Amino acid sequence: MKCEVCFRQCDLNEGQIGFCKGRINKDGKIVARNYGKISSAALDPIEKKPLIDFYPGSMILSVGSYGCSLRCPFCQNHEISQVDLDARCEDITPQQLADRAEELVPYGNIGVAYTYNEPMVGYEFIRDTAKLVHEKGLKNVVVTSGNASVKTLEEILPYIDAFNVDLKGFTPEYYKYVGGDLETTKAFIARAAKDAHVEVTTLIVPGKNDSPEEMEAMASWLASVSPDIVLHLSRYFPRYHEFTPATPIETLENLQKIAQKHLKKVVLGNV
Repeated sequence: MKCEVCFRQCDLNEGQIGFCKGRINKDGKIVARNYGKISSAALDPIEKKPLIDFYPGSMILSVGSYGCSLRCPFCQNHEISQVDLDARCEDITPQQLADRAEELVPYGNIGVAYTYNEPMVGYEFIRDTAKLVHEKGLKNVVVTSGNASVKTLEEILPYIDAFNVDLKGFTPEYYKYVGGDLETTKAFIARAAKDAHVEVTTLIVPGKNDSPEEMEAMASWLASVSPDIVLHLSRYFPRYHEFTPATPIETLENLQKIAQKHLKKVVLGNV
C-alpha cells in the first residue's frame, strides 16, 4: 500500500515501516505507529515555537513523538526525530493530553503545541487530540516542516489555530540537500494560511541557502500568500552531521533587509 501523508509516497508491504519511522502498514492499512507516544514534553513560552504574533507572553504545553520525513544534516532534534523511540516513549491518550493541558491553564497555558519531531507523520493523534483541546476552549499549534500533503493537512486544519512552518530554503536543490520537497511545502503554507495563523522559519546555513537572490524570491512568494506572514530568520550553529561554521550575524541582517521589502515583519532568531 502507498502512504499518502508526505511527498515520499512510501509503498509499504504488510508490517513494513515507512521512511519517517512513524508510519506502518498494519492489517492492510497505513497507520501511525507513533500514535499517542510522547518522547518529550514541556511547558514552553509561545515565543519558543517560534510564534511572536500569536498570544504573545503566553505558555503552551509542547509535546513531541518520534519520526520525520526529512533528513536535515543540521537537525536540532535528531535524538527524537531521526531515531526509532517506539519502545522508549510514554503512552498517552488524546483525552489525557487534553486534560493535562487544561490542568496547566493556571500556569498560563493556552493549549497544546505538537512539535519537536515532525508531528505530521502522526497526524491522526493531532486530529483526535486537537478536537478535545478545542472543546475545552484551548488552542492548538503545529510546528512542522510542511512536507505533508494538502490532503493530510485538511485532516487537522479545522482544529489548528496556528502553524510555524520551516521553509528550509527556496530552491529544489536545497530541498534535495535536506531530503524534502519545496513544492509540497509551498502548497502546505498557502493552504494553511487561508484558515490559520501562519509564521515561517528559515534556518540560514552559510553557503547553502543564504544568497540574496534566494531570499528575494522567498520573501516575494510569501508576500504573495500574505504580507502579514511573520518570517523568522534563524541563525544556524554546527550540529548533527553539519559542521559549517555558524551563520554570521551580518548575513542575517542583510537578508532581513531584503525580506522586509516584501513582508511586514521579519525577525532574527538564535542571535
